[in-house]
Amino acid sequence: MAWVDADYKFIFIDVGANEAASDSNVFQNSGMNKRLQENQLNIPDDCNLPYDENGKKMPFCLVADEAFGLSRHILRPYARKSLSTVKKIYNYRHTRARRMVECTFGILCNKWRIFHRPLDVSLDFADIIVKTCCVLHNFVRCRDGIQFTDTVYDCPLKGIATNPSERTILATDIRNYFANYFTSPQGAVSWQYDKI
Repeated sequence: MAWVDADYKFIFIDVGANEAASDSNVFQNSGMNKRLQENQLNIPDDCNLPYDENGKKMPFCLVADEAFGLSRHILRPYARKSLSTVKKIYNYRHTRARRMVECTFGILCNKWRIFHRPLDVSLDFADIIVKTCCVLHNFVRCRDGIQFTDTVYDCPLKGIATNPSERTILATDIRNYFANYFTSPQGAVSWQYDKI
């Protein structure tokens, strides 16, 4: 499981979880989730969204898939049942942000070609290899920035299917605000309507 930033760098990885464990279960038992719940991640204060100076201040959020629970700092897509245009646009924009993880793994695998084949090493050594490559990946990204060869990887958009889950009112309000912002004059992009 991994969280990445907008520069295709890893900000958190959890290597070595049981293959049968879901990302949300791995995250629930992770140190990052514990620190997130205890407000120890040094997340910046809430702020206005771009061009929305008079709107509500929104928290910085992690963009997760449908397996994760909705919370103040974790956003997930809307369930696909009878979605309004606003919710479809939100899901589209959410998926575009979420695919940064897919692209980051693609860049990592193309840079460190050891991942183009099965690792024929012990589990402990495989852990070390993956963690080391993630650290080296971040170092190279900081040093070299984006290179054209990094962008050659095709980052597919996956379908969004969700299961309803219990949500807090605050978390739902945050997601709804983002959804409305993405269809407002301040937050809309002209081509998003062609994608739903």
